[in-house]
Amino acid sequence: MKKTSGLLLLLVITVSGFSQTFKLAVVSEHYKSLQQFSSKANASRAWMDTTQYPATEYGSSIVYLLVRPYYLSDNQVKTLSASVEFPANSSDQVRRELDYLLHLQTKRTPEQIRRVEFLGNIGYWPSVNLIPSHPSYGQNLKDLFFEGSELMGDEINARNFPKVAKLLQGIMQDMRVMEFTIKYKLFRSRPYHLESKLEPLTKINSPSFVSGHTLWAFLQAFTWSEIAPDKQKEFITLAEEIRRSREIMGIHFPSDNEGSRQIAYTMLQYYFKDEAFLKDYKEAVAEWKSISPKYVN
Repeated sequence: MKKTSGLLLLLVITVSGFSQTFKLAVVSEHYKSLQQFSSKANASRAWMDTTQYPATEYGSSIVYLLVRPYYLSDNQVKTLSASVEFPANSSDQVRRELDYLLHLQTKRTPEQIRRVEFLGNIGYWPSVNLIPSHPSYGQNLKDLFFEGSELMGDEINARNFPKVAKLLQGIMQDMRVMEFTIKYKLFRSRPYHLESKLEPLTKINSPSFVSGHTLWAFLQAFTWSEIAPDKQKEFITLAEEIRRSREIMGIHFPSDNEGSRQIAYTMLQYYFKDEAFLKDYKEAVAEWKSISPKYVN
């Protein structure tokens, strides 16, 4: 097998970064073995390269193409969305990714299915946050704080930490803009469009690349790790669990998830050069240091 230089993601943006020291590998350990295979088109599976996400399956998420980013600039969104690509559908790499997903499918347990479906139902939507009378408003704010409350308890919420909530709301608006800008630029098929033996636990009304769940999981994990650095390892572990859940469900390629992880990392690098983010971040950290001892042992 031949390792290619045509990577899923080429992040050549160099920005002075985090206040904490993150050691993010160029390629995650999970993805490293899959990336060893060629990402180039393979003529023996040429039919796969004619496949895109079906337009008949687009959902309402396409409206996020009209939403402005919060901390990111329009140019940063454009630059970052142009920096990513996925392996050719017909490539040896994608064939190995599909085989990996089929293997995960054979290992699903009832307990595992319950957990990944629970994780799959979590998701903060900026549009819902605009309408306090919306029936999902309370759950939406709860989902905004999922990583914090999952690791540190239910008292870690928007009511008790309004400054942290403001910061998370801003990055999650950027996340949705970034997610759907890329999805509707590249229109990648879902794994189950290319492999008939896959039995996904659900189907999603948007293109596959990149994974929105994995993008928010790592963007929040990196942000929470800046706010509560003593929990950095736990936040990254939780993000990895969310990443893996999308593969167990059969709805995302590993390359979708690796793309999201790298994009999240670069978004944080952009943020630490942005005055509006830094202002909100410093206020969130001050609030956390002042209030969190009441709720976190």
